[in-house]
Parts: sequence; structure tokens; C-alpha cells
Amino acid sequence: MKYLGLDLGSVTCGVAWSETGFIAGTYKTIRFQPDDYDDAMDKVMEVIQEKHPDEIVLGLPYLLNDDIGERGQICLAFGKQLEKESGLPVHMQDERMTTVESEDILLEADVSRRKRKKVIDQMAAVAILQRYLDSLS
Repeated sequence: MKYLGLDLGSVTCGVAWSETGFIAGTYKTIRFQPDDYDDAMDKVMEVIQEKHPDEIVLGLPYLLNDDIGERGQICLAFGKQLEKESGLPVHMQDERMTTVESEDILLEADVSRRKRKKVIDQMAAVAILQRYLDSLS
């Protein structure tokens, strides 16, 4: 099974990939105009056509009190539309703290601020996808 992992933000979407269903890796960062989720959808569909995943994992940003806020509602709607347009199953994965974890990893690796900014969304997508993959075993 091949999996595509997504970390949807308001201007970027980090994309992760797993060819094996065991290990997630970085793929790319999609950029779009602020809150232009139609453009984001088009760009994610291009990635789907390039990579041909079997399933998609989309990060769901719960609030720390376990509620789903405005960002979470946007992600749920995006996931539902993505499932409809792609014809692939879209799994929602709790993404709490993935950006913080990713930032810590990059800081430990002494990655410069400029490079961190370029890859942080991809790293968060990897954390989201890896959490999902780990939950399968």
C-alpha cells in the first residue's frame, strides 16, 4: 500500500509519502494563496496523479481540549471533498504537536531558520503520516 500524508495549513500544505506503508518520508510543500483551498485541492490532485497513492492521511488539528475548532472544520471539509474528487479513502489523523515535534527535530539537527521554514510543513506531514502508519501495526 502507498500512502500520501498531508498537513494542510492556510497557505501551505506539507506532503509526505510512504511507498511501503511502514516508513513516511518528505515529498514536497504545496503553496497557495491564503485560504484558497480550491487551488490547494487542484495542487493536491496533481500530486495524487503523479504518485498514485492507495490511501490519503490528512492531519486534523484538534484543539488541546479535544474540540475541533475552525481549522479542524476546514480540514474535515477539505478531506471530504478530497475523498470525493480523488475516489480514494481519506483518513483523518490527530496532528496535535506535530509541528512542535518537527521543529525540535530540525533544531537538534542544527538546520538554519531559512531551511527550517522551507521544510517544516513536510516534516509535520511526515509525523502525521508516520503516526497513522504506526497505528496500523
